Amino acid sequence: MSILPLVRGLPAWQARCVSTQSTQAVRDEKTTGPARRAGLVAWASLLIVYVVWGSTYLGIRVGVETMPPLLMAAARFLVAGLIMFPLALRQWRSASPGRRWPSRREWLGCAIVGVLLLVANGMVGVGEKTVPSGLAALLVATVPLWLLGLDAALNHARVGLAPLAGLLLGLAGVIIILAAASSWALGIIMARRATIPSSPALTSAMQLLAGGAALLLIATAAGEFSSLRLGEVSARSWLALAYLIVFGSIVAFSAFGIAVRALPTTTVATYTYVNPVVAILLGSLILNERLTPATIAGGALIVGAVVLVVRRSPPAH
Repeated sequence: MSILPLVRGLPAWQARCVSTQSTQAVRDEKTTGPARRAGLVAWASLLIVYVVWGSTYLGIRVGVETMPPLLMAAARFLVAGLIMFPLALRQWRSASPGRRWPSRREWLGCAIVGVLLLVANGMVGVGEKTVPSGLAALLVATVPLWLLGLDAALNHARVGLAPLAGLLLGLAGVIIILAAASSWALGIIMARRATIPSSPALTSAMQLLAGGAALLLIATAAGEFSSLRLGEVSARSWLALAYLIVFGSIVAFSAFGIAVRALPTTTVATYTYVNPVVAILLGSLILNERLTPATIAGGALIVGAVVLVVRRSPPAH
């Protein structure tokens, strides 16, 4: 129903007010519609990151059973990047008339973020050779290691060579994964500061290629090619690699790129709380890892922390 007949019956100053307010309302409706849809897409993307990246801990754990961890990560990201890049580049060209190729600054920005994020992921694979899947499960697994070390330091308990070797090996895994976490956090910050293409899909593809190439160089320097025996790679490790390529990289990494652009950093960072909960549940269901009451209580606290962070996060800009 039009309001113009009603406006004509009002005094001039009231008519102008009503007309201005109605015009502003129409403008607000036009602008809030796309904004609301973009917000829903961003939250749906974060939900994908919650679930899928939580499941990748399980995939990595299964994959590294018979694959060198750095080579597996390099293959995962390079294959995903090679699949995504031509499709994303074509879409980006159609949306950016006159541009045929990303600039040198865009490549550099994507390379910095990709190396920080994906080399960190490769380090997680190295760490999961010695610890259970999931970051929260890692904390539970370190209790015996700390107990052994503290018992030796405080009570002067004698530690045999085999337990000492296990302690050092486990602590090395912890250090590697903690270093990966700090590198990943820096990558998230750089994703907002670096010069990257306007297309999230093209950005993700370029980051996958850069990170995968860096991992390939690191794997070569670490001598992992000499330890690779393709005939000894199990079928379930191949399936885990395929899952990591399609869902863990192409789907979830693209979703992460959308979420990190549209949502506050503190909100996006809540995936680090949720992923271990998903990893623990899947590890319990599929790998028969022990699920204790303490783990369940910790998961409940993590979910509560996510709720508090999301509710108190500032709006995205």
